[in-house]
Amino acid sequence: MKFYDLSAETPQGTTLQMSDFENKAVLVVNTATKCGLAPQFEGLEKLHKTYRDKGLVVLGFPCNQFAGQEPVKDENMSETCKINHGVTFQLTKKVDVNGKDTHPIFKYLKDELGGTLGKKIKWNFTKFLVSPSGKPYKRYAPTTKPEKIEDDIKKLLNA
Repeated sequence: MKFYDLSAETPQGTTLQMSDFENKAVLVVNTATKCGLAPQFEGLEKLHKTYRDKGLVVLGFPCNQFAGQEPVKDENMSETCKINHGVTFQLTKKVDVNGKDTHPIFKYLKDELGGTLGKKIKWNFTKFLVSPSGKPYKRYAPTTKPEKIEDDIKKLLNA
């Protein structure tokens, strides 16, 4: 199994193939609109706007597994994130990032890059950076601000 073999669904129900992002750096983030870390949406959007034309894709995977902090329905997700946080990067349908129903992308990324809690996601806004070759490059804690990832993104895009 490789990153490019995986897919996700958009809030509108269309399939998003990771193979469409081949040769691009991909930042995968589990998000939640009611989380105390939600101000990170703005930083993620800034990375998206700054680097999308240079080869970065930001993907937000809404998740309601942590204290019910993502109550928004899939069909309202993109609009809510745009209005409240200015988000224009791609969001998916809500997913589980832990447990028996873990989304395959998060299962794969956790297997490749364990964290403080081993193969579990600690909280919303855990981030994974995937290299343009599709290899998981680095995992970031929920509290790591998007701007702290910028040097790693530049490194991957200039490699």
